[in-house]
Amino acid sequence: MKNRIAYKFKELFKTEPILVYSPGRINLIGEHTDYNEGFVMPAAINKMMIVAIAKNGTDQARIFSMDFEEEFAFDTDSFGPKKGHWATYIMGVTAQLKQSGYDVKGYDMVFGGDIPVGAGLSSSAALEAAVGFAIAAAFDFEIPKKSLIHYAQKAEHIFAGVQCGIMDQFASVMGKKDQVIRLDCRSLDFEYFPLHLPEHSILLIDTCVKHSLADSAYNKRREECQIGVTAAQKLKSEIKSLRDIDLNLLEAIKPHISQTVLNRCRYIIEENKRVLDSSDLLDKNDLKGFGEKMYQSHEGLSRLYEVSCPELDFLVDFTKDLDDVLGSRMMGGGFGGCTINIVKKSKIKPLQDSIKAAFESKFGVTPKFYEVSLEDGTGMMLV
Repeated sequence: MKNRIAYKFKELFKTEPILVYSPGRINLIGEHTDYNEGFVMPAAINKMMIVAIAKNGTDQARIFSMDFEEEFAFDTDSFGPKKGHWATYIMGVTAQLKQSGYDVKGYDMVFGGDIPVGAGLSSSAALEAAVGFAIAAAFDFEIPKKSLIHYAQKAEHIFAGVQCGIMDQFASVMGKKDQVIRLDCRSLDFEYFPLHLPEHSILLIDTCVKHSLADSAYNKRREECQIGVTAAQKLKSEIKSLRDIDLNLLEAIKPHISQTVLNRCRYIIEENKRVLDSSDLLDKNDLKGFGEKMYQSHEGLSRLYEVSCPELDFLVDFTKDLDDVLGSRMMGGGFGGCTINIVKKSKIKPLQDSIKAAFESKFGVTPKFYEVSLEDGTGMMLV
């Protein structure tokens, strides 16, 4: 892929590019905790976006997408979002850099990747991070990594119109090989924890479905969490988010909130604790214990937070009694997308075969499988 992108760049622009990569991400545990100022545990993976770039001495940015086989150009002094178009992400990052005082002039760019779109692996965050890093490299800007992360996130907010948390961009940029990141979404403090998998692999199973509930349900969950916070603030004014509430305080506000809001809050409080407990388990290399936390996470997402769906529940339930699967849960916003599983390497093929047959029989859809490893975050590549 790297060679194809470099070759295409030279063919189009007749010059040598700088090459930058930025990986997609998985989240091992800590789902829907990010917008509640809680903890998440993402990692960068071996699926990535690659950007080839060079300054061109003009005021035009000329871009070619390998995936769409399409060219796009814009004036770096005058441009705006193009709703639904892939170039919006690139223009969004360019705008953030310019607004932050970096003198971005014309550049040529070719990009492509192997992050499956729609599987919840954050291809857009990877592209934004790669573009920011690439422009910085091409123009010799000294941009701190944390600033690049914020520029990428703001590009998504302002240009793409998606109010995402910080986790995706953070994991893309800050990932480390064979490590997970425990990220505090309030302070952005983070720590690395080892995930040693000599006999196991991380297998993503994509349901290939996305139920229409997803967007409206996401906003509804945020509202329900806030109702819990508001009720708690009447007892303790210093409460800022569900991050600050424990199960004892939740019990105290129980008479003042609905059962649904109680369930939502309970899940978030318990999930934050699971992330912290999971860090300790990884430090002890207790993969079995870590896998049990993944199953508990899914149970909470399905029963208390109610963001799962029959397809995701089916995949998780299918693995529960299998000794070769240490843990499984839905990953991402829910109502479709992937489950993330820790599976014995020697059993991956038979597991895929049996799940494929059972899933097709029940839902009439063929799932997709992605075996991934944990890799380093955004960086330069040799041409």
